Amino acid sequence: MSNTSQKTELLNLLLKVKQTVPGSIERRQTLTKLVDRILRSRPICRPLKDQPLSRACQDIYQAARQQLLGSLYSEIDRYNPENEPLRQWANLRMREAFQDILTDNRLKQLALEAKQQSAQTQQRQYLLTELINAIQLSRRLIRPRRGELSRDFYNVIYDDAVNRTLLYVFQKIDLYDPERGNGVFMNWVNFRLDRTLRDIRASYQITQDKPIAIEEIETIGETQDVPTTFEIIMQYIEHDPDKIFKQEVIKKNPNASFQAIFLAKRIQGKSWKEISQDLGIPVTTLSSFYWRCIQRFAPKIRQYVQDCA
Repeated sequence: MSNTSQKTELLNLLLKVKQTVPGSIERRQTLTKLVDRILRSRPICRPLKDQPLSRACQDIYQAARQQLLGSLYSEIDRYNPENEPLRQWANLRMREAFQDILTDNRLKQLALEAKQQSAQTQQRQYLLTELINAIQLSRRLIRPRRGELSRDFYNVIYDDAVNRTLLYVFQKIDLYDPERGNGVFMNWVNFRLDRTLRDIRASYQITQDKPIAIEEIETIGETQDVPTTFEIIMQYIEHDPDKIFKQEVIKKNPNASFQAIFLAKRIQGKSWKEISQDLGIPVTTLSSFYWRCIQRFAPKIRQYVQDCA
C-alpha cells in the first residue's frame, strides 16, 4: 500500500470516529480500527515473518494497544488535522503509549525471553533486537550529569556510551542475572552505561581535575570566536589531513568509512537506523565499528585538540 493510500485510510478512519456519538459502542469499535491501523507502523513488537508474537512481545503490544485506545478516546475530538499532520500526530500518540507501558518488568521479561533462546538462532537475534529498541523507546536509560563538559561534546560521548552499552546487552545478555540489582533489569543496563561513559571520558583524559576541552576560554568575552573542543574534533575528522578517517571502512565499503559515519551522525544528525538503511549495514555492526574507531583514534584526536589549544 502506498503512503498516499495509507494516509487516506487513516484520515477516513479518523473522520468516521469523529462522526460517531461519544461513549457509543460504534465509536469504540471504529476507534479500535483506527488504533489497529496506527499500530501497523509500530516501532517494536512486529512479528518475525509470519510467526506469532512471543509472550513478552504480545504483552507489550496489547498493553500499548489499550493505552493508545484510552489516549485517543480522550483526545480524538480535540484533534484538528489542519493544525498538525495526521501521521505525525498518530505516531507521537503511539510512541507515548509505548513509553507509558514499557515498565522495567516488561523489559525484564523480554530480556529473559531472549536469554532463553539458543545462541545464534533467528528467534534470539529477533528478540534481542526488540529488546534494544524497547530500551531506547522506554526512556529508562540514565543520563549522568555532564559536569565540566560542554553540551555538544557530552552528547557525543554519551551517544557513544549508549551505543556501546546496547551492543553489550545484545552480545552479553547471558551475563544478566535477574537475582542481582534488586531484580531490576534496567539497573544492570544503567550500571553498564555509567561505567562505559566513565571509560570513554577516561579515554579522552577528560576528568573533573584535568579536562582537555577549552571551556574556560569560551567564557572569556575577548575570545568568543575560539572554536570549542567539539568544533575542533568535527573539523579534524571532516578535513582528515592525514587521510586516516576516510580509509577506515567496514568490509571494504568506501561509503562506510568512519569519517562518513561520524559526519552523518554528528553533522547531518542522522539516527543509527537511518545510517543503517543508507549503507545497508546492521545497526549493531555500525555501532561496534564506530566505537572501535573512537578507541583507536582517541590518542590522535586528543593530541590534535591539545595542539590546537
